Amino acid sequence: MSTATTIAEPARPNVGVFTNPNHDLWVAEAQPSLEEVQKGHNLKPGEVTVAVKSTGICGSDIHFWHDGHIGDMIVRSDHILGHESAGVIVAAHASVKALKPGDRVAIEPNIPCHQCEPCLLGRYNGCQNDKFLSTPPMPGLLRRYVNHPAMWCHKLPDNLSFEDGAMLEPLAVALAGIKRAGITVGDPVVICGAGPIGLVNLLSAKAAGACPIVITDIDEGRLAFAKELVPGVRTHKVVFSHTPEQFAEEIRRLMKGAQPVLALECTGIESSIASAIYAVKFGGKVFVVGVGKSELKMPFMRLSTREIDLQFQYRYSNAWPRAIRLVQHGNAVEAFKTASDPKTGAIKVQIQNLES
Repeated sequence: MSTATTIAEPARPNVGVFTNPNHDLWVAEAQPSLEEVQKGHNLKPGEVTVAVKSTGICGSDIHFWHDGHIGDMIVRSDHILGHESAGVIVAAHASVKALKPGDRVAIEPNIPCHQCEPCLLGRYNGCQNDKFLSTPPMPGLLRRYVNHPAMWCHKLPDNLSFEDGAMLEPLAVALAGIKRAGITVGDPVVICGAGPIGLVNLLSAKAAGACPIVITDIDEGRLAFAKELVPGVRTHKVVFSHTPEQFAEEIRRLMKGAQPVLALECTGIESSIASAIYAVKFGGKVFVVGVGKSELKMPFMRLSTREIDLQFQYRYSNAWPRAIRLVQHGNAVEAFKTASDPKTGAIKVQIQNLES
């Protein structure tokens, strides 16, 4: 046989959560089929079949549903969403040796080519041939079963739940950014945005030794959650009528006269990026993690005359093992409380499939 399966054979049809260019959202039959999952005959060398148990809803999923695109990544037909997932292996190709049916895994949702220059340099997030699940036309992980290369399935320690495993994807984004941004102990840092990515960047910046840290948002509930998550963090509620200069003045006040060495911009919103640029010190850096519009206006002369570096992060590479170690030792679990009603202050909502 070319595959192996678990003792408890999958018995429920495969379904997925779809959207389309008309911005519809529905659940329908998905591939691989139940028969293919049970027989395992369509697995390619190096692949496993994962029964997906928990999937987080990312802002990009909302963009693809509501807007139909992110930049030039366009929904052109029926499309399955989701890329923050964990589950259990139910089948493995005979060539797979490191994983076996029954193993619990987090799915790193990319399939790089391993041949281009970024791949060969270890920066596979820059692969121009990358197949990133949930980015059109690659179907995502919001389905009951998925076939995926075993090398991009990371085994979960026993003390991590499927929910924890699904949250490794946004944590990997933060860790990749923190590493490239170059935070050092004692760096004053401002984080723009207290959504899931902003909060996990807050945790990561704190762990890296940043001090003091200010986090900003338009929502008081998220700022209150940030204070519970990282005691001692300073918060600022964004006022749309304020100018970037006023924003910078408020950040300096909260930092008791200090200016941020680094701004971690986690919203991708034009006004927020401009405010971050005005907030950092001469020679500082604005590191943009958030996803924005295809074209944005920037305060060019402020960047120029203050010698401010403007840097960007695109996904991640080689971050997942580090993310697993951090969560395994309890350094990020608190950030990932879920709720069904956004009015209750939900930070991250997940869809679960606890039966196969």
